[in-house]
Amino acid sequence: MPLGERTRLQRSSQRTLDLPPPFKLVTLREVGDAFAHAASVASEAGAGTLVYVGRFDLAEFAVVLEPEEPLETARRALYAGIVALADALAVHAPPERPITFDWPDAVRVNGGLVGGARLGWPQDAPENKPPAWLVFGAMIRIVAMGEDEPGLRPLSAALDEEGFENFDSDRLVESFARHLMVAIDTWQEKGFGEVAKSYLAGLAPESGVRGAARTRGAAGHPGRGRVRRESRQGRHRSR
Repeated sequence: MPLGERTRLQRSSQRTLDLPPPFKLVTLREVGDAFAHAASVASEAGAGTLVYVGRFDLAEFAVVLEPEEPLETARRALYAGIVALADALAVHAPPERPITFDWPDAVRVNGGLVGGARLGWPQDAPENKPPAWLVFGAMIRIVAMGEDEPGLRPLSAALDEEGFENFDSDRLVESFARHLMVAIDTWQEKGFGEVAKSYLAGLAPESGVRGAARTRGAAGHPGRGRVRRESRQGRHRSR
């Protein structure tokens, strides 16, 4: 990615995030696609590049990772990212607002679907070798948009509806970056089993997929896909 382009992207928004040193920020305009952009620059920008779309209603971001293990197991980074996302939300959540997952990649607050995550990798990456990069992307609905009456969207929610006060996408991304570092350190020092425990503990009891997640997700990866792999929630933007 040319230096001039990166400078333009960073200046496209006045927001400046407080990220730990390993992260390098790239900010896109509201019409940008964080996941697609991160995938397009991953090989040049390198690990720690965090692409962020400057929106007030939706936290949309993606981070580039460079795993050292084969793609077949490196895909478990999806779970590490979701655990970090949940921990970031939990820090700011009001009391008695449970944060749960629908396997493999949807995130709920107090039962309402607030967003989800997805994972991408190079299309030609072999299963038995470390991929050149992975991209973990996420979207979390911060503010409910539209004029729907309460109760008309029983399966979806936004953080402002769940009592997250004085909370915006900047704070979520900053917190996520720090918790992702913790999750990755835990994985490296104690093994993926410790990350899996945190993920499995967050699975919604009513989801009916605990067994599937234990045998497929925690033991291996969430499924096969390529750089444009979409999660159920990743295809949707706040209306």
